[in-house]
Amino acid sequence: MEVTVAHEAVYVGPPGLDLVERAARERYGSVPPAPGASRPSGAGDRARPEEPDRLRTCFERDLDRIQHSRPFRRLAGKCQVFIAPDDDHLRTRLTHAIEVCQVAVSIARPVGLDVALTAAAATGHDCGHGPAGHASEGALSPFVDGGYHHAVYGADVVLEPLNLCAETLDAIRNHSWNRPAPRTPEGEVVAWADRIAYVCHDFEDAVAAGIVRPHDLPDAVSSVVGRDRRTQLHGFITAMVETIATTGTVALRRPEADALDAFRAFNYEHIYLRPEAVEQADRAARLIGALTEHFVEHPLTAADGTIVRPGTPEAVALAVRYVSGMTDRFATTAAVEVLGWRDDALPRGA
Repeated sequence: MEVTVAHEAVYVGPPGLDLVERAARERYGSVPPAPGASRPSGAGDRARPEEPDRLRTCFERDLDRIQHSRPFRRLAGKCQVFIAPDDDHLRTRLTHAIEVCQVAVSIARPVGLDVALTAAAATGHDCGHGPAGHASEGALSPFVDGGYHHAVYGADVVLEPLNLCAETLDAIRNHSWNRPAPRTPEGEVVAWADRIAYVCHDFEDAVAAGIVRPHDLPDAVSSVVGRDRRTQLHGFITAMVETIATTGTVALRRPEADALDAFRAFNYEHIYLRPEAVEQADRAARLIGALTEHFVEHPLTAADGTIVRPGTPEAVALAVRYVSGMTDRFATTAAVEVLGWRDDALPRGA
């Protein structure tokens, strides 16, 4: 057949290669699976039945769907720590999700867990976050029965249209440590990877922003995993892999676990809960709450064209869905253009 190459023809094998299709990889995988690893099967356990894909496992399809979704793309405009920062090098929810995926896969692969399920859950774990990060959860909670939790809302509402596998949704829904334990070891790895990633990366961003210095990190952390992000991630990931291999349980041995706890406590005291950060989070929460109230009383038309009456449960659900999907900049622009807020009342930067 006639073909086109991008650069030069790169040899893979003789003509007539046998494709390694989904069914074969379900049987054999690329590495021997751990006894407790999740195993893909056909189209997967989905709310709405589908036909199996010829080439991809069910978890690989989930990863593809999340990566191509609007909620995942919108994470690029949602802050990790610093609200609408001027420094484009500071992390967003999108870069955080990518980095959590890297950490989680680095743990899952050598211990024989399903890499695609791990990557899908890690990639989608924060798709339920509203603008301004965790500040939005308190602001949106009065409008949601049982309160707004980004992990639950992400799995049950934001990503519901993707018809993901039950294992993927469970790992996303329960990745936060204040939620029930995930039902798969891959989900538990994602929970650890999220915490490892954000303590290391948030500290690095705070150093770049001039809020803390590398040598401010307490000895309880630096003596175990070092002071720079590369060394810290290597130390935590290696310790996780060795702990899982030794114990057969998704866990972290005591020295690194204590260092992780000390690291997180340091970040809370010196980064997340410093007065300037609390003030900006309060501003963001007031903004998000005011926007939600506005759209409850002035509802948008539903996606199916239904006209929604103001103040109804349908209007509340639609308002939460709309506001929670906003990026930081879209939310602040809406506060000015829709609510008439002054620019100096908006949350800014660090």
